[in-house]
Amino acid sequence: MRILPEAVIPELPNYYRGKVRDCYDLPDTGAGKQRILIATDRISAFDRALACIPYKGQVLTQTARYWFDHTADICANHVVAYPDPNVVIGQYLTILPVEIVVRGYLAGSTGTSILTMYKQGVRTMYGHTLPDGLRDNAALPAPILTPTSKAYDGEHDAPLTPAQILEQGLVTPAQWARLAEVALALFARGQAMAAERGLILVDTKYEFGTDADGTILIADEIHTPDSSRYWIADGYQAAYAAGSRPPSFDKDVIRAWVAARCDPYHDPIPDIPSSMIEETSRTYIRAYETITGQTFVPDTSCATPLDRIRANLTPWFS
Repeated sequence: MRILPEAVIPELPNYYRGKVRDCYDLPDTGAGKQRILIATDRISAFDRALACIPYKGQVLTQTARYWFDHTADICANHVVAYPDPNVVIGQYLTILPVEIVVRGYLAGSTGTSILTMYKQGVRTMYGHTLPDGLRDNAALPAPILTPTSKAYDGEHDAPLTPAQILEQGLVTPAQWARLAEVALALFARGQAMAAERGLILVDTKYEFGTDADGTILIADEIHTPDSSRYWIADGYQAAYAAGSRPPSFDKDVIRAWVAARCDPYHDPIPDIPSSMIEETSRTYIRAYETITGQTFVPDTSCATPLDRIRANLTPWFS
């Protein structure tokens, strides 16, 4: 199957490699600075790349496109153009150093998830106090904000409270008020639309930045299987009653497989079986089709995905 492990294009300037995206900062030609973001097929968890999943980059870009189109009335986003199924041309933003995570359920498997912390006996987290006696995957009384620091190379996300965010000067009080308002509104829209498709939007991560005028815009992606946890609504109650993990459309299967075999924050990652890679690819495609109601059509033009992307980005070569 075709994969895009990386998108290194020497003709493009100012290369930057993220966890799953390869990016290029374009010079300002008078219309404002722009950035090329190419979604590769890398899958990331525990703040590191684990493997490559065929067609994942196209699924992420097109799922985010669907949500950007359906949430622009809540908050503007960075998108300028889509020259390729894996590529976004976006406004260059100053990324705010806080990742906003909204959670509607007691779930998760990473070190910063509220379920992990809850099982460790922590009851006060992210500025919220949870009661004793909650079961795995229980619905919270209302969605909560659980912000983290934004991890850079070699670093890990760290939980933050709103008070810490303001004390550290990560954003201004006005910016925090806007981020909190927008994040909860986006999550409410996402949960409502997901429910219409037979899905539960469990939790999600948002990244925001400011443009040259200081306006807050959504960056990166929104409500994708990478940035969000989706459960299949029909299977939730039975799984909750049995104390098992609800059927999902996210990468928790790979997360759980890796975490059961090593300390994923420190140990080498074991080779993930090809059968799991292939099933994960099918899961991403099913997620796109269920979330959007559209049929996924893989773009197999050109010999490789990178050849196709290079061809479509030729107008942006120096």
